[in-house]
Amino acid sequence: MRKANWLLLVLALVLSMFLAACAGGDDTTEEDPGTDADTEETEDTGDDAEGDAAGTEQVLNILEASQIPTMDSSHATDAVAFQFLGESMEGLYRLDENAQPTPAIAAGDPEVSEDGLTWTIQLRDDAVWSNGDPVTAHDFVFAWRRAVNPDTGSEYGPFMMNGVIKNAEAINNGDVPVEELGVEATSDTELVITLEKAVPYFHGLLTFGTFLPLNEDFVTEQGDDYALSSDNLIFNGPFLLKDWNPTGENPDQWKLVKNPDYWDADAVTLEEINVSVVKETSTAVNLYTTGDVDRAGLTAEYVEQYAGTDEFRTLPEPVLFYLKMNQANEALANQDIRKAIAMSIGKQDLVDVILANGSVVSTGAVPQNFTAHPETGEDFREINGDLIVEDKAKAQEHWQAGLEALGVDSVNLRYLGGDSEVATEMDAYIKNQLESNLEGLTVDISSVPFEERIARDEASDYDIQNAGWGPDYLDPNTWLEMWTSTSPYMTMNYNNEEFDALISEANNELLTEPVERYENFLEAEKVMMEDAAIAPLYQRSRAYLWRPSVKGVIFNPMGADFTYKHAYIEE
Repeated sequence: MRKANWLLLVLALVLSMFLAACAGGDDTTEEDPGTDADTEETEDTGDDAEGDAAGTEQVLNILEASQIPTMDSSHATDAVAFQFLGESMEGLYRLDENAQPTPAIAAGDPEVSEDGLTWTIQLRDDAVWSNGDPVTAHDFVFAWRRAVNPDTGSEYGPFMMNGVIKNAEAINNGDVPVEELGVEATSDTELVITLEKAVPYFHGLLTFGTFLPLNEDFVTEQGDDYALSSDNLIFNGPFLLKDWNPTGENPDQWKLVKNPDYWDADAVTLEEINVSVVKETSTAVNLYTTGDVDRAGLTAEYVEQYAGTDEFRTLPEPVLFYLKMNQANEALANQDIRKAIAMSIGKQDLVDVILANGSVVSTGAVPQNFTAHPETGEDFREINGDLIVEDKAKAQEHWQAGLEALGVDSVNLRYLGGDSEVATEMDAYIKNQLESNLEGLTVDISSVPFEERIARDEASDYDIQNAGWGPDYLDPNTWLEMWTSTSPYMTMNYNNEEFDALISEANNELLTEPVERYENFLEAEKVMMEDAAIAPLYQRSRAYLWRPSVKGVIFNPMGADFTYKHAYIEE
């Protein structure tokens, strides 16, 4: 076996251990700042589930803190969209209870060529769409081509496929026809994927929502109406989305119902999942205590009341929240100003008093307990340590140096935040910290719904933004590549050539050198934190009330937060 292939095997085994270690560890993906949406621990999905659920009404009632921004998998970028795509749609693989890729529409594991570049996947022949059409390899080809086609305007298509699938980047740049994407349906049930390079995390990547299939005839027939409501969608997953209409009379309510035509319908016990959008914690807790819902996220004032009860749970997550600072703003283009902002916020009080849900202070761009060094086994965060910490004295020094360089004595910044109860309280605290510790700074907060925040982020319509991110796959690259100057997620106009070069080398020349690759990621984080490109705030944990009778819910460290396929209500 050649050295490169041996290293690939070692790296694959290491990543598998990472996956198992991180199970129980969000989404994925863009997060609502300070969201009080709920979460549950991984539950037993044993064979006795059906017996435990016999005779019990299999209806789950849950809350979300935000509406679904889109159900178009080519355009989804956020945790809420991926959650409901994950329940109503199914790709080649999905994550199991140990966060390992397990066959879904795929009939088994992929056959990978010796050089790691060609992946051949056989599809099951009993999967169908909710309109009766079979799910075929052609559906994946159409969906992936659509995601990288520049005419589609997908953010995540290029983000997930460029530099991974052959010709994706060239297609997205308009240099190559979309038909030359490295994915081919050699028959209805065989898919052949050609990669640009032997990406070590590609198997796990195939569980992500951007790689879901689409029925070309249906999407084409719907035209511009596709995915505007549940009436303009078809599904191939465990559940069907019903009553979802963002512009209708009840935009804050929808449901999932069991899909009778799902290939693995016998494994699905829940008949219905009712969803309501509730932003106020007091309302959520009232709905829980009256038995109207089965879970409720808790804010600080409720933690003390319910801590220690059988229904109280906390769950640490590999999800980071931070301030994005848009360097299109002249003041924020100054490194001293950014460092002053990053160092002036009392983060310990933020997690202990404002959140009080087990969240911990963040001091870097990669979370703790996420990945380990492939040689030493040390946690990424332990190796790099605390890169940006609260230091009000140094913050004021940087602030004065920044003001002097700008030739001003005051700065006014537009702060983009969320509209949930927790988000508004947290943002008010951060505003107070910044204005109190940095003389001459005025912060004007805009508290907007999640969907509007995403739109304004994509348009770079902010100065400071309270944002969050959960992993898309279990590799440091999911945290660091998005800060490169060419990333579609780069909306804050940060550009550091040294940082870009380190990430590029990690994802090209060092791809089959796991130790050296990991060292590049460590160095890249130091570079961006020295720049104070972002101001890290906290790593999220969530506190909530969760009905003990609800079993079998799997929590995922990436992609959709939860999997309800094996969930059931115990008598």
